[in-house]
Amino acid sequence: MPSVIVVGGSLGGLTTALVLRDAGCDVRVLERSTAALQARGAGIAVLDATMRYLSERGGYRHPDVCSSTDWIRYLHADGSLQHEQRHRYWFSSWNTIYRSLLGLFDSDRYLLGREMAGFDSADGGAGGGVSVTLADGVRLEADLLVCADGVGSMARARLLPEVAPSYAGYVAWRGTLAEGSLRPATRKALGDALTYQLLDSSHILVYPIPGLDGSRTEGERLINIVWYVNVAAGGELDRIMTDRRGVRRAVSLPPGAATDEVVAQLRQAAAASLARPIAEVVCAISEPFVQVVCDIDVPRMAFGRVCLIGDAAFAVRPHAAAGTAKAADDGWALAEELSAAGGDVPAALARWERRQLELGRSLLARTREIGDSSQFTGTFRPGDPRLIFGLHEPGR
Repeated sequence: MPSVIVVGGSLGGLTTALVLRDAGCDVRVLERSTAALQARGAGIAVLDATMRYLSERGGYRHPDVCSSTDWIRYLHADGSLQHEQRHRYWFSSWNTIYRSLLGLFDSDRYLLGREMAGFDSADGGAGGGVSVTLADGVRLEADLLVCADGVGSMARARLLPEVAPSYAGYVAWRGTLAEGSLRPATRKALGDALTYQLLDSSHILVYPIPGLDGSRTEGERLINIVWYVNVAAGGELDRIMTDRRGVRRAVSLPPGAATDEVVAQLRQAAAASLARPIAEVVCAISEPFVQVVCDIDVPRMAFGRVCLIGDAAFAVRPHAAAGTAKAADDGWALAEELSAAGGDVPAALARWERRQLELGRSLLARTREIGDSSQFTGTFRPGDPRLIFGLHEPGR
């Protein structure tokens, strides 16, 4: 089996490193951050592919790392019930899943403070390889380079310079709040459901996730919100995405970076338009953060002995809650194809690319349709089965 360098130590890169290691590859992960990653408790829906490694090989059960909800509810602006249906979802925090996966990987193979500056790849015949140059000038060699370096992928920019993010026309405001700080009535309204509110050309969803310490106990969890808001490209988007230091951020503003003016306007809008339980959460979040919603569509994922996975390849809108699951699935599929090919990297990548291009294109089309139905066409409807989260299709 080949030696592998994985660039990017987030959830997708870490899952890929784990499954490739288990398949017999010699794997090193290069993470440019100098310390273990943190996402300040951001919430994620946990689909099967996201949880697969932890459950099949890590000995974890869903309740060990996830909060669960048994209902999907939609509220009117006055707080009354618009629609509800029974459906089980599992939710966690990015930090909880990351810490759990990281604990299963070899600490001496997860290399912090290693930033890739460039790479050179042979075309893939027997005996070919990849040379990776780090920012400090060190060169590393491997048989396969897996680029899991996210939406702003340097590898994608080099391999596919014609591909650029396409702004979807709206942003996602996110944030978390300690469940124990809420009024009892609000905790009761939001604690056992994925809660939606539909607005004019917008929607918000709210759900519980584990606390910063991983606690899943009611009252000790966090309440997570995602609010999709249309923002015209140009001056208005520039204003929102400019941080406190005056720097215009391309993809996201982390917690604490949004200006006081922008945060005040968010809270004013929440108080004016959201149902009371949801508004209470949004207005009390001390450091909301914002992400630009965009699409990235790639014609290829494999290039000789280099491949792109997760958001470094397809970046999809969050509406299927499948971004982390897609990255994990890319890793599992790669391990399967390498094993089936007896470690023949070019043969494995050819088969893997066909599989994952099909999945990426299907997911991208589905999330575009859902997003546009909410933000632009007005066809987003409570109870619509296509809104159920899933990687391959709704519910799966």
